[in-house]
Amino acid sequence: MTMPFDGYGLIQEIDVRLTVELGRKNLPLREILALGEDSVVELDRLTDEPLDIMVNGRLIARGEVVAQGNRFAIRILELIGANAGAGASAATAPQVPAQPATQGDGHAQMEERRAPPPIVEQI
Repeated sequence: MTMPFDGYGLIQEIDVRLTVELGRKNLPLREILALGEDSVVELDRLTDEPLDIMVNGRLIARGEVVAQGNRFAIRILELIGANAGAGASAATAPQVPAQPATQGDGHAQMEERRAPPPIVEQI
């Protein structure tokens, strides 16, 4: 018996890992070994830049940190489309709940944009 194909119904229940990247820093091993409890490591991202949201290591969106109850959450500001490398701008959706999207190539260079500083608020 053949089942009809119903789009993405079968794969929508597959778990993927959603991660949010605050920033990066390349350090020589000697500097890593010198880190202590009060050490501060400056990252490559400015405080007013949106954070990278990745699914299984691929960039899918940019967002900002918010508080939801007593937990951190992410508000999606920009979805990264599959054609982002071709210069197309992604849609801005500041009111979208933080749910993982399943599109985008993640490795395309993005235009540099400045966003307002992250706002922590109760939802």
